[in-house]
Amino acid sequence: TTNMYGKKTFKKLKKPAPGTRRYKLHQQAKKTMGLGDPRVAVRCPPKENLNDWWAANVIDFYNQVSVIYGSISDQCTDASCPTMNAGRKFQYLWGDGAQYKKPQAVSAPKYVDLLLTWIQDLLDNPKYFPPTTDDKYPKDFKKVITTILKRLFRVYAHVYHSHFHNIIRSHPSSEAYLNTCFKHIYYFIMEFKLVDPRELTPLSPIFKQLSATDSEKTSPDPKKKKKK
Repeated sequence: TTNMYGKKTFKKLKKPAPGTRRYKLHQQAKKTMGLGDPRVAVRCPPKENLNDWWAANVIDFYNQVSVIYGSISDQCTDASCPTMNAGRKFQYLWGDGAQYKKPQAVSAPKYVDLLLTWIQDLLDNPKYFPPTTDDKYPKDFKKVITTILKRLFRVYAHVYHSHFHNIIRSHPSSEAYLNTCFKHIYYFIMEFKLVDPRELTPLSPIFKQLSATDSEKTSPDPKKKKKK
């Protein structure tokens, strides 16, 4: 993942080890993003294992959120953001079935810290993310991916609703990176129908505006005639 904010990240970035089942797909996913139609870039390559494709992309989604949130972490504090929310209508609770057995309200920085630590632990756990083709993915892998993406999406919802102006002011050249990363995870979620559409509601208007240009890339021009 290209760090357009410099070296500062909220958590250490993750990279699949060369030779593992996800390394090649992770490299391919990085190359395809930003080239052509992003709706096509998120599709699983032919003959590739779908779980491998999901796993490879989740690494990128994790890294991108760590970079983006790292750029505003000094402005997103317990005092400024006492709850994890997306505007006034949407508030997110944290629960992991272990330390937080019942979902409860935490501050936005606490939520993001707990989330990225939780994802780190999953990515490092061979039970959920097997490093070789000899090991199989768990039966509930799709559920794990769904929960990861749903919670990462909430970080984007909070960033856009509470800190977008800070990103523009502090990092004027980074808006395109934020928007590209957001569209990446949004298109990915929609391609595989991994998250309940109701979860996407807080950013639907923003996505509609950003994706308009993507539609223009592939929409045929009625004024142009086909060559015979």
